[in-house]
Order: sequence, then structure tokens, then C-alpha cells
Amino acid sequence: MKLQGNRLFAVVTALTALGFMQIGYDNGLMGGLVGQKAFNDTFASPDPTMIGLIVSIMEVGAFLGSICTAVVGENLGRKKSISTGVIILILGSLLQATAYSRPHLIVARVVTGIGLGIVNSTVPVMQAEFAPKATRGLYVCMQLSTLNFGIFLVYWIDYAFSVHNASYSWRVPVILQCAFLLPMLLLLLLVDESPRWLAAHDRQDEALDVIQRLNHGKLPESDIQAIYEDILRTIAVEKAIGVGSWKDLLKNDKVQTQRRLLIACAIQIFQQLGGINAIIYYSGTLFEKSIGFSAHMSSLMSGFLQTWFFIASFIPWFLIDRIGRRPLLLSMISVMAAVMIVQSALIYQVENGTSIAHQSGIGAAAMLFIFQGAFTIGFQATVWITPPAISNIGWKTYIIFAILNTLWLPIIYLFFPETKGLQLEDVDRLFAGENEEVTSELFVAKCNVEQSEGGGDKLA
Repeated sequence: MKLQGNRLFAVVTALTALGFMQIGYDNGLMGGLVGQKAFNDTFASPDPTMIGLIVSIMEVGAFLGSICTAVVGENLGRKKSISTGVIILILGSLLQATAYSRPHLIVARVVTGIGLGIVNSTVPVMQAEFAPKATRGLYVCMQLSTLNFGIFLVYWIDYAFSVHNASYSWRVPVILQCAFLLPMLLLLLLVDESPRWLAAHDRQDEALDVIQRLNHGKLPESDIQAIYEDILRTIAVEKAIGVGSWKDLLKNDKVQTQRRLLIACAIQIFQQLGGINAIIYYSGTLFEKSIGFSAHMSSLMSGFLQTWFFIASFIPWFLIDRIGRRPLLLSMISVMAAVMIVQSALIYQVENGTSIAHQSGIGAAAMLFIFQGAFTIGFQATVWITPPAISNIGWKTYIIFAILNTLWLPIIYLFFPETKGLQLEDVDRLFAGENEEVTSELFVAKCNVEQSEGGGDKLA
């Protein structure tokens, strides 16, 4: 008996939530381990450069995993892609937990990263293709809250084991991520493939069946049929104008594919350069090396910081579909830039032992909380930095982040469109707005959908 209605959507939501939680857990895992005595004893006290390599090499694997997903993921489908990523993640977790040398750990981190890249590239797509359009922003925020919960959870797990000196104190937190991965494999047996993927791969009958079961008891058949036809028409228009090949990404066609690629890449680059990983990956290092707290207090403060990160992630639940994406991005990135300017001045006082060094350390700790709160409200993601920057250039690190976050503001304001309240097919209409031929084709189905709307959320 196949699932339908709220049960089907609940299983999809649970699957994607566990995927996001896994992403958060993996990203926060090393932040509480690299300072532990047991970890340093096992790997011969790696210096800041080696720690940076061990931590960030997972991102290289994630890049490779995302590239693999881009090449073969569309043919595999959402379910098979996620299951492949989960199996690789389990293998990577086992390799990490059994590591006794730096090369072993580095290879294990790359393997884990590949699996993470596949899951990270596919789970958000599956979630978006099932979520109702009116509340898609809310569901995105909910999933990001589960990501932050993964970070929050692993930091406290790391802290709980930090009082032990045996190697299990870092091996157990590593292997515990399988507690998310194994249930994902079971849920994949229950969920259906995305109806949009099915429709795009000439499996229209299966696509209609999934849409009907997903909206069972919510919408009349006429509404469901209109949604289905809208999806088919959008796919047909995209195929007719040649959208879908790799070369199409580099040309500005009738639905502005090149512009959409540049926007998508830009927002990811902005996320990767904004400074959040200096807090998520290395908050313990920041509290200890930059601010001057003891090792124990640094671990405790890191746990509190990630707890705040999780709590703050509930704030955009109530804002994203009311205010929109652009206002939140612009306002919160402004706050992030201002915080980094203040932070650089405070860390300068601490590093130079001035008369206000103690008070500056307290203020610098507070700035981390403000920065991470602003990030999760307006600019949720995970980012890249390595310990050498913290060790070698100190307070100037934060000036770099302040400048970069300031640079993003005019770019987002001028070139990033608002997508609040739009279903996925509407995005094509948004970018094809100046092309009358494509717009007229796309809006035939749109009008049919709007005329049949009689209440209740629909598959977007």
C-alpha cells in the first residue's frame, strides 16, 4: 500500500530533515574534536596547517560529490542519488572512526565529503519539488533548523566526550552519524520519486499518480490535473528551447539559463566566503586562540554558540514567506559586515593585551553570537576558512570577512530577483518575462492552475 496525503509528505519531510541534519552534524563534527587531547594524541598533535587540511579536505570531497551529482544525478533520480550518497557516507564514517594515521583520516574525510556532496546536492531539490508553493520558504527554514540542530547536537556530544582521554572520545562522535544515515535508507524505501523528475523522464503516468496521492483529500481532481498539466507544459517548453544540456548553462537563452547559473554560483560563493565556517568549524579555536578563553571554557562556549545557532534558526520561519528572500539577505549581510568590523577591533585589543583586553574578549564572544544569529536568519549555509588565517593574521581575518560581506550587498540588490510565493514553474516565467513567445506558452498552463485554485496548499 503506497503512502498518500499527509503521510507521504511527512515521510518525504522526515527523509530530507535527516539529510539536512547529517549535513549539519558533519560540518560541526571536527570543531569540537581538533582541540581534544585524545584526537591530538592519535594524530601526533597536528599544527594549524595540518588541522586546516584535515578539516577542509572534506569540502574537496563534497565538491567532487556535487560534480558527480551534476553529471549523473539527473539520470539516476532523486532517490537513487540520495541512497548512493548515504552509502558512501556510511563508508566514510567507518573509515574516519577507524583511523590511526593522518593519511588514513584525510582519505576518510574525502570519502565522507563525496557522500556529503551527493546528499547535499540532492536533498534540497527533492524537498523543493515536493513542498507546497505557499509555504516552501517555511519548509526550507524548517530543514535548515534541522541542519543547525545537527551542528548543535554534535558540539554537545563532542563536549560530553572531551573529558575523556582515550581515543573513543573522538571515535564515538564520528560513528554516531550513522544514527541518521541508516534511518534514511529505510525511509527511501517508503517515499516516491519526485513527480517532476518522473514527468521530465517520460514517466507521466507515475508522475500523475504521485501528485494525486500527495494531494489526496486536499484538492479536487481538477486542481490536481491543472498542476500536472502545468508541470508537463513547462517541461515541454524547456525541451523545445533546448534547456538541459551542459552547453546551455553558458548561454543566455530564452529563459536566461546563463544568468540563473551565475546567480546560483554567486550565492554559493558568497556563502563560502562570508566567514561562518570560522565559527562553525573552529569556534573552539576562536574562543581559545583569538579571545583567550581556557580550553574547557572554549568548548563550553562553542556548545552555547551552536545552541544559539539552532534557536535563532526558528526566527526566519516567521519571516521568509512574509518579508521575502532579498530583504532578509540584504539586512542580515549588512549586520554580518558590521559585526566583523567591530570584531576585528575587539580581537586587536585582545591580541595586543591592551588595558581593555578582558572586556574586549567578552565583547568579541558576543559578536560571534550576533554574527551567527544574523547568518541563520538571512544567509544560512556552511562556509570555508582554515586555522592558518586565525593563527597567522589574527584580527585582520575579520576585516577580510567584513569587506567581502559588504561587497555582496550591491550585487544582491541589483541582480538577485525575489522568488517569494512562486512555484517552481513560476521561476521559468520570471526569467522569461521579456520573451513573449516563451512567456505566452508558459502562462497558458499557469492560468489554468490559477483558475482551478479553490483553497489549500498544492504541490509546487
